Amino acid sequence: MAIKIHPSIYVHAGEWLKRQVVEPYGYSVKELAQHFGVSRQNLSNVLNGHTALTADMAIRFEHAFGVKADTLMRMQSRHDLAKAREREGELAVKSLTAA
Repeated sequence: MAIKIHPSIYVHAGEWLKRQVVEPYGYSVKELAQHFGVSRQNLSNVLNGHTALTADMAIRFEHAFGVKADTLMRMQSRHDLAKAREREGELAVKSLTAA
């Protein structure tokens, strides 16, 4: 029997970065966006959980703060899958059998 983990356990990587890295270091989104060479809006969307963290952005955080990009991408992937599982019942896909 598989253990079901509640989707709320999984945290969006951008929201985690905002609370655990960006805010404690005291950087504004504007300052960090300039340092990363990205738009303020793009970074804001990631940090507020409106868009997924990309591999490119994860590497920027790794270079700037030392947080492993692999860890951030796993965090984002788990969050995305948990959100999809919440809507799994809406998918009307039947099982396939061998032809």
